[in-house]
Amino acid sequence: MKEIEDLYNTATEKMEKTVDVLHHEFIKIRTGRASPGLVEGLKVESYGSVLPIKQIASIACPEPKLIVIKPWDPKLIPDIKKAILKSDIGLTPSIDKTTIKLPIPQLTEERRKDIVKMVHKITEDSRISLRNIRREAINELKEISEISEDDKYNGEKKIQNIIEKHITKLNELLARKEKEIMNE
Repeated sequence: MKEIEDLYNTATEKMEKTVDVLHHEFIKIRTGRASPGLVEGLKVESYGSVLPIKQIASIACPEPKLIVIKPWDPKLIPDIKKAILKSDIGLTPSIDKTTIKLPIPQLTEERRKDIVKMVHKITEDSRISLRNIRREAINELKEISEISEDDKYNGEKKIQNIIEKHITKLNELLARKEKEIMNE
């Protein structure tokens, strides 16, 4: 039945988006290695509006422990520096005429454990989102009046299989990120 297939497809798409959001959140988390993802989403007040750094500067990682930000307009350097200091990434910028350099310090064991706790919390929030999507899909399935009780039962099992597949993906992302944090 087309209505049921649409329901499965919608639930799957929403769950895929949840996994993608978690993946992008993990990119922003500092692990001791330089990554443009750490700073590219930071908001900078410039030209009377608030823009992400990636829209006003180029971001590069010439070395594993260094991020270099080169604004297209050097007048924005103080604004970018202020945005970096206000953020919670824990990096201190150094200014070199037309560029901003962000050295990535080695993480302490305590800081690594704090980051792992934060990663677990973000992952749990994603699991909650998946469970909410499952609940919505099952409720929609129950509201379809033209299907039998057996089809509803089988539909619930299929939705459960979909969520289990996506929870496995979340757990894989978590395990990789945790390993990355603890081994850097």
